[in-house]
Amino acid sequence: MANYLSCNMEDNSYVVKMNGNGVNENNSLNGVNGKGLNGNGIQHKTVKGSVSKSKSCRQRWNIRPSEMSINTLNPIRAIVDGMKLTPNPGKPMIALSIGDPTVFGNLPTDEKVTQALKDAIDSHKYNGYAPSVGYQKSRDVVANFYTCPEAPLEAEDVLLTSGCSQAIDLAITVLCNPGDNILIPCPGFSLYKTLAVSLGIQVKLYNLLPEKSWEIDLQHMESLIDDRTTCLIINNPSNPCGSVYSKEHLKNVLSVASKNCIPILADEIYGDMVFPGCKYQSMASLSSDVPILACGGLAKRWLVPGWRMGWILIHDRNQIFGKEIRQGLVKLSQRILGACTIVQGAIESILNDTPQEFYYRTISFLKSNSEICFSELSTVPGLTPVLPAGAMYLMVGIEMEHFPEFQNDVQFTERLVTEQSVFCLPAMAFEYPNYFRIVVTVPEEMMVEACARIREFCQRHYRSCSQDSNELDQ
Repeated sequence: MANYLSCNMEDNSYVVKMNGNGVNENNSLNGVNGKGLNGNGIQHKTVKGSVSKSKSCRQRWNIRPSEMSINTLNPIRAIVDGMKLTPNPGKPMIALSIGDPTVFGNLPTDEKVTQALKDAIDSHKYNGYAPSVGYQKSRDVVANFYTCPEAPLEAEDVLLTSGCSQAIDLAITVLCNPGDNILIPCPGFSLYKTLAVSLGIQVKLYNLLPEKSWEIDLQHMESLIDDRTTCLIINNPSNPCGSVYSKEHLKNVLSVASKNCIPILADEIYGDMVFPGCKYQSMASLSSDVPILACGGLAKRWLVPGWRMGWILIHDRNQIFGKEIRQGLVKLSQRILGACTIVQGAIESILNDTPQEFYYRTISFLKSNSEICFSELSTVPGLTPVLPAGAMYLMVGIEMEHFPEFQNDVQFTERLVTEQSVFCLPAMAFEYPNYFRIVVTVPEEMMVEACARIREFCQRHYRSCSQDSNELDQ
């Protein structure tokens, strides 16, 4: 039963129900912590004389959504839900929009990973509640997996979370207050803004440079910093860009953060998912003085996003975070009861026993599909794909002046669905107009077919500048 206060003015009595199921009919309180106000009873007290009306005795219903719920908006959902998506019935749908590598069934996780989960279930050891920050043993496993001489980790530096999304949520919440601001990449993962704005935190977008393989415009980023800037988010490798930053570029980012005394939230969920010829470098391994909260998880590298296992790695430098940030993260983790215990029980085997061949096959497939997509679309008039170096995505620029029928990337991708049954996510969802994002996890034959359809669509709607001039003259 829900808490309630009921009034009865005729017999001058009232009933207060607080937190229990029993009824106490005595006329005196049994104490605050017994069966009284905070115990297991309902207090029934007769009052002689007049009874003043309580403010809780409302005359009509007036239930309103919270400010936090009103301010919560997922930009991807806002754009996609507003699109008119009616596929061509003559062509099977190819969705290149979903950032879930399991959708098509062509990228299963390794048998060692699934067996680890089965073993954890069969052990019957992980059916109860775990500490909100995760089992000590599981935290130790993650620490040992990611520790390195440049960025040593112990179990106390690890917080297990319900997916990387919750890790990001906790990291933003512990570092920022309403009225503060954070710096996020543009284009960038939309969840950063969703979480921040719902908490009353201002978002400032720093530019990425497509002509430099989506490197950060460091000058622009630094110009956004003020005395209310409390966090800098770096996503490497990148969603939606598929970029992988060099060691030198990451050091330059750290120099900006160090100069301005801004901690970094490093979203590294795609860490180590880089193509041959590139090298992934964790942000913390390069930092000598900038404190970093690194967020990661099993979702993408191990191809199990539904298992909801993430983590925060606390890389303090010179004890700048100190006890307060650590304690803050622990307190915030107690708002829910932590990450899935079954997966925590399996994580030692998942991290230590997954064969390298599994990682290699996944990366080889993603690289091959990326190259097919880039090669095919590079020769399509009006499109400018940017070659990725990792993760699962490729961004394609649209030369909108050559597609006068469409006002923006949303209309372009909407019509692409209508005519060709190919759905690419318009980059307006990442606040980066005139681009669209392709997810490269689909089977190879679907990727080839999708590119052929995109080519046909562009050939139909492309207009050269000379064509436009001739049409105007006529």
